[in-house]
Amino acid sequence: MTKRIVLALAGLLVLVLAAAWTLRGEIALRAMARLMDRNLAAAPGDGLPDGLHVVLCGSGSPMPDPGRAGPCTAVIAGKRLFVFDAGSGSVRNLTLMGLPPARVEGVFLTHFHSDHIDGLGELMLQHWAGGAATSPLPVHGPPGVETVVGGLMTAYGPDRGYRIAHHGEAVVPPSGFGGEARPFAAGPAPVVLVDEPDLKIRAFSVDHSPVSPAVGYIIDYRGRRAVISGDTRIAASVEQAARGADLLVHEALSERLVGLQKAAAERAGRANLSKIFTDIQGYHADPEAVAALAARAQVRYLLLTHIVPPLPVRALEGPFLGDSRRIFDGPVRVGRDGDMISLPAGSRDIRYTHSPR
Repeated sequence: MTKRIVLALAGLLVLVLAAAWTLRGEIALRAMARLMDRNLAAAPGDGLPDGLHVVLCGSGSPMPDPGRAGPCTAVIAGKRLFVFDAGSGSVRNLTLMGLPPARVEGVFLTHFHSDHIDGLGELMLQHWAGGAATSPLPVHGPPGVETVVGGLMTAYGPDRGYRIAHHGEAVVPPSGFGGEARPFAAGPAPVVLVDEPDLKIRAFSVDHSPVSPAVGYIIDYRGRRAVISGDTRIAASVEQAARGADLLVHEALSERLVGLQKAAAERAGRANLSKIFTDIQGYHADPEAVAALAARAQVRYLLLTHIVPPLPVRALEGPFLGDSRRIFDGPVRVGRDGDMISLPAGSRDIRYTHSPR
């Protein structure tokens, strides 16, 4: 009797699998429809507690890395979405992470190196066309942001015309095209850019010389604080801004691993690359030095981003960090696209999750 039941169940399983295989296309279509419904209805903060949530939409650098898009950090404050830098590939990541570009309220640029702005044109376009925006996307940045935004709007000018002609002004209102540059001058003291009862965003100068101006940002929401360094060598201004912060998102370049790149370039007779690998060490920050800064500032969580060089396997994270975890006794994470640190309002909790791409 038992043998008959087993055989019957096995036969039934075969029939079910055969039916599923036969109907796989229909099953896939239904799953796709559900996914589309979910994605189009998504809003920043869905399923998250009220608080400050920091997501790496791009944790890479100019060096190609299949696991990391260009520099981009998304910040969800309550239900509001802001983006800090927009590197290549980051805008697609935003969509894949359920953070629609159409819902971005403002962009904040740290400086104008190409890897931090080469996704900005796409972000402005998606904000406009994806959300029927009636006003341009605000783009905050130090002096020079007007040139960047204006240049991208010129480059996308023909596409603007195509889309209006194709879809009509009701779908893509002409007034919402592009971005609105909002320059500010950051000095020794942080400058306030957003000043609301529950939300404050401030900018402060950093040291990325010879790149100037260059800034970092402080975001406060309902008693929680995150600091984004932007590209910088170790700087007193970052340490001051990060003092007591819940989260410090800091760029990181391993001098040890870049030294290996330099040596390889020399063996290959690539003098130009050897010089570049030497130069970049002077205006970025080694992970161990960042860890020491975080310890001095009594930061509660350290998230490293703008990872240089690429780390194709996780086994390289140990050599990349060196003694960072001994120097800083709080959590240290080598950032990857999709990493999210949540700071719920009204608590001291710090939660890590990973948003799939």
